[in-house]
Amino acid sequence: MKECDVKLYALSTCIHCKNTKEFLTQCGVNYDCVDVDTLEAEQRKKLLEEIRKINPECAFPTLVIGDKVIVGFKKDEIKEILGIK
Repeated sequence: MKECDVKLYALSTCIHCKNTKEFLTQCGVNYDCVDVDTLEAEQRKKLLEEIRKINPECAFPTLVIGDKVIVGFKKDEIKEILGIK
């Protein structure tokens, strides 16, 4: 697997977000994760504006792998982008 930046925007109460975290961990992927709903109001507002630029629906999980964006828990798409068999 090639190394690239992996960033996950999630909600702490979302099962699809939890599944994405678990899947990335099982695959040995290093990633940064932000649980948006746990941020202070001003931080959350600023981050949601950033997320809307790459995901206008602002749905979760939003996974950014390099310059690719995956919205939702899509194992096959994640594996393909990361080069996981």
